[in-house]
Amino acid sequence: MLGLPCSTEVNCRIPKEKLYAHMASASSVRDMIKNQVELIIWRNKLAVSTMGVAAGENVKEIQVFEVVLRQHGLDKAVISAIAKAIPYKILFILTFGNEVQAWMETLGSFYHTDWLPFDGFTLQFDGLNLDAVYENLVHQIAGGRLCRTAALSEAVERDKCRQKIEREIAALEKKILHEKQFNKQVEMNRELKRLKKELEEYNNEQAKV
Repeated sequence: MLGLPCSTEVNCRIPKEKLYAHMASASSVRDMIKNQVELIIWRNKLAVSTMGVAAGENVKEIQVFEVVLRQHGLDKAVISAIAKAIPYKILFILTFGNEVQAWMETLGSFYHTDWLPFDGFTLQFDGLNLDAVYENLVHQIAGGRLCRTAALSEAVERDKCRQKIEREIAALEKKILHEKQFNKQVEMNRELKRLKKELEEYNNEQAKV
């Protein structure tokens, strides 16, 4: 599916019980895993010894986990709990039926692709070292949400700001619909216009890169 070298293959099933032992999550997350996940397979290990690329300053290994689902979608709390339990960068490949979705965490934020058919799903594992491979994967999975000309930390911070504005716009639009007082509606619409202009500036700047 990913076209990785045979030298990276692990293909080892990870028992849920073994995973629970390393998780500090609430029982509700464990219930989500039981209900939403059929099985977890450690598919690949990307490292100096398996890929022939140099170690990164920050990234020494990238693990590839296939998560076979019982439903179309997985709660982000499950992915977050697994990521915290494993001391390496993880590329999550979610599969359900004949569809696949990739997830990856960076700097506290999670990004994912759309659900795609197996035949239409590809990722490029490019880079002279594992830092570069990791960053390239994050950018591919983020799908244009992160600026490629900025440092990854800066790009993620900008995306967090943009998401915050989007949430504020959605909340304010909902509030305006239920506001009865005309004066307050005017004030809210003024703030909504400001937020939309700020969001447009973020999007226009992103479109230039």
